[in-house]
Amino acid sequence: MKPRHKKLAIIASGVTALGVASILVLNAFQSNLVFFFSPSQVAANEAPVGKSFRIGGLVEEGSVRRQNDGVTVNFVVTDTAKVIPVVYTGILPDLFKEGKGVVAQGKLASDGVFRADEVLAKHDENYMPPEAASALDQAEKARKTVMQ
Repeated sequence: MKPRHKKLAIIASGVTALGVASILVLNAFQSNLVFFFSPSQVAANEAPVGKSFRIGGLVEEGSVRRQNDGVTVNFVVTDTAKVIPVVYTGILPDLFKEGKGVVAQGKLASDGVFRADEVLAKHDENYMPPEAASALDQAEKARKTVMQ
């Protein structure tokens, strides 16, 4: 094999290895990508059924119900325009309260109930997850527009 052909073979194998590595990284990134949806978007069927995503808003007052097993909790997430029922099995964060901001990650079942794998609560009085704050602002603007 001539030196010129050796050099081309090395370059070709390097480009192929780089391409394979890029495909593997992008595939891993795609499988770990989780989108955020507001309750209004979920109610409008914009969220994927059966795929993992995040939903955020406020925990509706009076909606938290604990089941007899002591670990499963049912509650409702609202953006003041629409509500989505959520079921979570696990230990809730200490700051989880009715009327406070929450972001839950999980899947929407075919019955319209969001089955959460993880629940995140705001960490102090002044903070709300940016996605949840944005969703609440948009829902409030839409509600005011409808009322006028």
